[in-house]
Amino acid sequence: MGKLVNFVTPLHQATSRDYLARMIDEKIKCMHKAKEYEYDYWDGDRRFGYGGYKFLPGRWKPVAQSLIKEYGLTNTSNILDVGCGKAFLLYELKLLLPELKIKGFDISNHGLSEAKEEIKKDLFIHKAQDKYPFEDKEFDLVISLGCLHNLRIFELESALGEIQRVGKQGYVMLESYRSEEEQFNLQCWALTCESFFDKKEWEWIYNHFGYEGDFEFIYFE
Repeated sequence: MGKLVNFVTPLHQATSRDYLARMIDEKIKCMHKAKEYEYDYWDGDRRFGYGGYKFLPGRWKPVAQSLIKEYGLTNTSNILDVGCGKAFLLYELKLLLPELKIKGFDISNHGLSEAKEEIKKDLFIHKAQDKYPFEDKEFDLVISLGCLHNLRIFELESALGEIQRVGKQGYVMLESYRSEEEQFNLQCWALTCESFFDKKEWEWIYNHFGYEGDFEFIYFE
């Protein structure tokens, strides 16, 4: 297992959330709609997900810069994003490294349709838990942000195995908790999460399934 990093947490902490309001707002109905992962999840009402996930110039730039620095990415590198959504992070990476080779996949047709035109050719529909159409160690870096906690435990085994297989380096970010308060807040807020594990449990899972890359957790404080 790699090391704990801190790339996305500042962005996550910049957003305020009303946990109880989401829990009592027909949450089961909202969960079903969110798990379609289409328009309502990305750009519909906030009760179904992001409430409008738009490209904001520079928002993902600090994360892109951290990835470039930490993993030694250059214009000759290649990177895969597992569960890339609208692929805004991949786009920011390309702005910094125009010759960087990128690939990204997601299960959301709407998400991929909203990606920047410049990179759409490098994106495709695929499930994180299915075998990836790539060779062993094909990528210098494989990343996955906010995706794997939406899988069940037996799906995590295959997804982590594939990330490990196709990447020379890895970075995974997902939702977790360190206390009963953070556990409660996560359970209130999460609409699509299938795997509710605390920090130590996730670290055990990484070791158990043989994932050797880096990792980050976001918490709902």
